[in-house]
Amino acid sequence: MSSTTTSSPSPTNTCGSGGGADTYSGLRIASVFIILVGSMFGALFPVLARRSRWLHVPQGIFEFAKYFGSGVIIATAFIHLLDPALQELSSSCLGDAWKQYPYALALAMLSLFSIFIVELIAFRWGSAKLAALGIKHDPHGHNVGSHAAHGPESQHVKGDSGDDRNSEKLQSDEEALRQQKSLDDSAVAQVIGIFILEFGVLLHSVLIGLTLAVDPDFKILFVVIIFHQMFEGLGLGSRLAFMKLPERLNYVPICAALLYGITTPIGIAAGLGVKTTYNPNSTTASIVSGVLDSLSAGILLYTGLVELLAHEFLFNNDMINASNSKLAYALVSMLCGTGIMALLGRWA
Repeated sequence: MSSTTTSSPSPTNTCGSGGGADTYSGLRIASVFIILVGSMFGALFPVLARRSRWLHVPQGIFEFAKYFGSGVIIATAFIHLLDPALQELSSSCLGDAWKQYPYALALAMLSLFSIFIVELIAFRWGSAKLAALGIKHDPHGHNVGSHAAHGPESQHVKGDSGDDRNSEKLQSDEEALRQQKSLDDSAVAQVIGIFILEFGVLLHSVLIGLTLAVDPDFKILFVVIIFHQMFEGLGLGSRLAFMKLPERLNYVPICAALLYGITTPIGIAAGLGVKTTYNPNSTTASIVSGVLDSLSAGILLYTGLVELLAHEFLFNNDMINASNSKLAYALVSMLCGTGIMALLGRWA
């Protein structure tokens, strides 16, 4: 976001005041629906395609979308959130106090560690519950349902056949109960992880919608945001598609994809509604968008580097034991996502 230079900014919203641009009014209105379609397609297609029996999308396409999406999310954090936040919170419209400390970086760090602490507490609480049921929990989030030995279950001595059958049935029932409990806890962890990721993405989506509605460089920004939202939606949708949830929670990925799809259009509509007073270069707008971009950057950095990269490449047994060609395919897919999203940062 660019800023209007002033020598003595007022504490009120005067720097860059006067509202946003009012050119291309018809196209700005149409952008609500065009970006809605692009965002919905990016987020919903992986979810629906993975559940569909008639689309027959090859597994390799899903793998590409998953790793491509990881790259998109990381590039979004660095190029589309952290860099704008640094510019916004060092704007010439802000007072000298804002320039005496790197607030954008500090807020991103605060956000990152806050998410880490929340997940750490949730992990310890969940692990304690699983341990009480005698279930081992992989600290890296894989093989959640593996089981520890349980005394009599691992040292069962064959006796009376009737007692054997009753004992086996009891053990089977207990095993099913533990498996269901493990699945439920795993589902909660996945939903929390997706919520954290989507929260960071949604904050960003609202802000770019507001900016698009009032920015004078509308045409270039409009084209870039169409691709931006579709690729970012693909990154989110590919994660939603691979969630392993109980049948009663199958609606969660679809609802999350729909929420992503409508967020930027809502931001555009809101921007059109306040375009006579809202200017993205104003003092207040710079502070608000800078703070939100910083917080979102921290969320996406943590999610992208820890939840996606580390868990998918370093701590994933399938990837550790994968062939060199599969590993290379995953890395190239991820770097393609990063490169394309970083390139879009040239214009928006």
